[in-house]
Amino acid sequence: MTGRRKLGGFLFLGITIGFAAAVQPGPTQIFIISRTLTGGWRHALPLACTYLISDIPIVTVVLLILSNVPDLARDILHLAGGVFLLYLAWGAFRTFKDYDRNQSYQTQSRVQSLFKAVTINLLNPNPYLTWSLVMGPMLINAWRENPVHGISLLVGFYGMMVLTTAVIIIIFGVIRRLGPVVIRILVGVSAIALSGFGIYQIVLGIHNLTGG
Repeated sequence: MTGRRKLGGFLFLGITIGFAAAVQPGPTQIFIISRTLTGGWRHALPLACTYLISDIPIVTVVLLILSNVPDLARDILHLAGGVFLLYLAWGAFRTFKDYDRNQSYQTQSRVQSLFKAVTINLLNPNPYLTWSLVMGPMLINAWRENPVHGISLLVGFYGMMVLTTAVIIIIFGVIRRLGPVVIRILVGVSAIALSGFGIYQIVLGIHNLTGG
């Protein structure tokens, strides 16, 4: 019974952290919402797997080095991620500026959208910090205690992240049906938000690199 309780405890812990991570506003989530608004929820639904795919190399690197992500690497990621986000913000702004209510914006394939979403998350320092400071040590301890416990933690974490992201996509897919004016406004908001995150990451990276 104790073993089952521990197993359930690690599963619940993974679910809790996964939900908190999925609903946390960030550049990846904003990009996913932007794609949902311009392409519809069916087009954007595969993006629910973004975190699962992008975290494979992140988790591998963090667990191999068994230490925190170096400050220099974090700062470089801030800069690279900021530049990439500004590029995406420009694309969203162009969609906002040239929006045609009679035109379909599903010009990018699902694979292209997924690739961009994964790239955004790979250039975001937060997953590296989360895994090096929180999830990494937790997973190692759970795995050492019992590999099944570690697997339970991972299943709860990523299962909830995928499910929650899918629900967010569907919700904004419904909002998309409110009309072209609403879509255009929300796309404009997403462009501003992406720009804000991009500028913030660049400023933070420069500040850390210069020791300001």
